[in-house]
Amino acid sequence: MAVVTLERISKRYPGGDELAVDDVTFTVSDGEFMVLLGPSGCGKSTTLRMVAGLEAVSSGTLAIDGVVMNNVPAKDRDIAMVFQSYALYPHMTAKDNMAFGLKRRRMPTAERERRVAEVAEMLDLTPYLGRKPHALSGGQRQRVALGRAIVRDPKVFLFDEPLSNLDAALRVSTRNELIKLHQRLGATMIYVTHDQVEAMTMGTRICIMNKGRLVQVGPPLEVYRDPADTFVARFLGNPPMNLLEAAMLDGPAVHVGESTMPLPPRINPSRLPRAGGRITFGIRPEDLYEHPPADITGRTAPLPVRVTSVEPLGAETLLLVVPDSTEQEIVARVDRNSTARPGDRVVLGLDTSAAHLFDSDSGVTLDRH
Repeated sequence: MAVVTLERISKRYPGGDELAVDDVTFTVSDGEFMVLLGPSGCGKSTTLRMVAGLEAVSSGTLAIDGVVMNNVPAKDRDIAMVFQSYALYPHMTAKDNMAFGLKRRRMPTAERERRVAEVAEMLDLTPYLGRKPHALSGGQRQRVALGRAIVRDPKVFLFDEPLSNLDAALRVSTRNELIKLHQRLGATMIYVTHDQVEAMTMGTRICIMNKGRLVQVGPPLEVYRDPADTFVARFLGNPPMNLLEAAMLDGPAVHVGESTMPLPPRINPSRLPRAGGRITFGIRPEDLYEHPPADITGRTAPLPVRVTSVEPLGAETLLLVVPDSTEQEIVARVDRNSTARPGDRVVLGLDTSAAHLFDSDSGVTLDRH
């Protein structure tokens, strides 16, 4: 496998006023599953295409195993790419589609047949090798596209939103197959998606991008629990983190609505504004409780709210609430047996150890020392 290094990579399209990718630096380790995550237009697919050699690098250095690839043609990079559209040849069978790249490289027939058969068995495609794409389901076509990449045994696998065209149930099963495939191959993979569930469940690490820039890189749970700014806090999590306007108090503590919240010990007081200064207070929906469990009652603060909407989801219930003295609606993920109804006034328990503070102007976290 391979190590992929991007060092201050940028991309500007001719006539473009802004950089599509702006000074991005990260390293994908040997055998790692790196996910590039972000909204449409953030530069994640452009970054992937530069790694593939399908887009020229405007500035910076792109290297694979220490060898600079900036001017190396795509065909010479030993990379396999799986596209959102599958890109299968409609007149060829699944077997011929999978073997096409090997045939172009003049691989001996016996070796070509062996590889295709082995990968087809791995992907449960053996019964379908004689079918053409129009006779395959969406999931089968996606697996043929995956197989075409795997048979090449490349240094790096690149995936550009490969599950976007699948229905919800098939996305889940194919996602699980990709996770197992990575575990089996131990391959270096870079995967682009706008779906945070895919990122959280598949990635060894997540690279979150916004407006062409890299915002945060880290293991999924680390990024979820310790967002670098309000963009990451909102983007990662469904429902996203609640963000409320707040004022600093001495103590240190913050004033949210009509409640006073002590700050968790991890927050460095020297980074906080003076008493009376404005900040943004963040709390995840799952850290608000109707009935706080015994193990956190010592660190909860009361948050009086008015319930505006109730969304029972079976395994859990979402309460849309407005804290007293505010006009900001937030979400609490509570027990499925909740009896709250719209219009009720309740007091939620807020786990203060899970609170986050952000600079009101820049949105950057104030949690880190």
